[in-house]
Amino acid sequence: MKTNNILSNKDFKTIIEKKSRLIGIDPGSKNIGIAICDENKIVATPLKTINKTKIEVFLNEINKIIIENDIKGIVIGKPLHMDGSVSRSSQSAADLAENISKNITIPITLWDERLSSEGSFKIVRDLGTNVSSRVKKLDENAAAFILQGAIDYLTN
Repeated sequence: MKTNNILSNKDFKTIIEKKSRLIGIDPGSKNIGIAICDENKIVATPLKTINKTKIEVFLNEINKIIIENDIKGIVIGKPLHMDGSVSRSSQSAADLAENISKNITIPITLWDERLSSEGSFKIVRDLGTNVSSRVKKLDENAAAFILQGAIDYLTN
């Protein structure tokens, strides 16, 4: 199957249309956070958390979100070590990107997500949300944090 729609951030930036919605994915070991942005790529919004089960279930859910929201590109968080080296989770994110690319043909890029979970947790804490609510929404907030970093790069 075709998997050449996984692009570098630079190539992704050149082919994504100015007015297009994107989906952000925070891949985790138990849950996968999902966020989307507006068509002007101004703000990323947490959408949902999908329990990690079978890849087919996940792909169906992602495809449904893509169709319902007219998504034109996918940004997947790639967790790196603080020194920038590849982690075990980085390979997991790359594998997820490859699995998605075999079934969904829109452009995909991997985005450095160092500190996304910590950053999203702090942002929600600063908004005064209680701890249990923060933990419950951590994955989708991390996806929004990842996607916001990517759309800030794409629009500058």
